[in-house]
Amino acid sequence: MPTAETLDPDHSRWHWLAVDLRVWRLERNLSQADVARILKIDTSTVSNYESARAKIPKHHTETLDERWRTRGHFTRLRRLAENSHNPDWGRQHAEYEDSSSLIRTFESSTVPGLLQTEEYARSCFTAAGVEDVDHAWARRAARQQLLSRADSPKVSAILDQAVISRTAGGARIMKVQLARLVEFSLSPMGLLRVVPWSAGAYIGQDGSFKIMHRARSNDAVVYIEAQEGGRLINDPTKIREFDVRWERVSSCALSLSTSRQLIIDTMESLNE
Repeated sequence: MPTAETLDPDHSRWHWLAVDLRVWRLERNLSQADVARILKIDTSTVSNYESARAKIPKHHTETLDERWRTRGHFTRLRRLAENSHNPDWGRQHAEYEDSSSLIRTFESSTVPGLLQTEEYARSCFTAAGVEDVDHAWARRAARQQLLSRADSPKVSAILDQAVISRTAGGARIMKVQLARLVEFSLSPMGLLRVVPWSAGAYIGQDGSFKIMHRARSNDAVVYIEAQEGGRLINDPTKIREFDVRWERVSSCALSLSTSRQLIIDTMESLNE
């Protein structure tokens, strides 16, 4: 975990924000406890903001901008950080995923990483031009271990029909992958639904996303896939927007049983 001394503001805007929080506080001869009183939070949370172990929410940056008369500096910098590519997104994504009690994921083009078979994953890595496929698969397999834990999260997945129809790796590999999805749909901790072609145009077509809920800390984070990486969203307002997006995508999906049958029918139609 980062500390205030190990932050790298030249390469991470979240680190830049954390450094500025500490600098501006010290310039005003304030302690972390003083800032905690301003924001009506505990001192440890302020410490986490200043070390980038936690991302300060927008309403707190707005409070500091008002109290310190910084003309929107912290809110503006937070917006830049929220919209920028985080070079540490992979590790943070895995940590959020591992500590989640509920994962809601929507995929428009590929099977969710947690549910991929090895051959399917390797074919996707190869198609994407990944240089070290063995390393990429090892990392993905490590992530998948959370599904076999006693305290594994509940996973609710919605897939566009394109996901099950595109024969990534060929018919044989795809059949095995579809069988894995059927198995998952029958597990007590898994829910799987499909948005069929007949749904027509719908909101999910503009990109995949994942909402990870953590019961222990009573918070959530959204992961959005992007070219050459991904982005994590912690802002409560934006997370609520993705909750609504999830509900709208869900309204277009088939029932659990009909979705499972569609996957089975697709699997049986493949000729090796």
